[in-house]
Amino acid sequence: MSQPPSVLIVEPSADEREVLRTVLARRGLRIWEATAVEQGLALAREHHPDVIVLDAEEHDGDEVEARFSAASTGERSRLIVLGRMRAGRAAPGTQAIAKPYHFAPLVHKIEQLAAKAA
Repeated sequence: MSQPPSVLIVEPSADEREVLRTVLARRGLRIWEATAVEQGLALAREHHPDVIVLDAEEHDGDEVEARFSAASTGERSRLIVLGRMRAGRAAPGTQAIAKPYHFAPLVHKIEQLAAKAA
């Protein structure tokens, strides 16, 4: 029996993590959570999630995106960066979503990417 798709949420806001965790878990996805970049990188290396949702608002989005791309399993993980990134700088498989965002389209995008990984 295969594992359901997995998502790593790297988000400092407990409220936003809770919303995403609750909605995605109800849809049958496996969830890992981190409150900070370093914790998220460790989880990405350990679990190789199918989708990584990364809040880069407090960091250089391009630099953090590059670190997560290197820490994940290359093309397997899909990265969604919430916040600012320079146009044309994202690695293949990376989606940039500007803040503020609405949860419904974000959840839909996560489900789409997770389904491709399954």
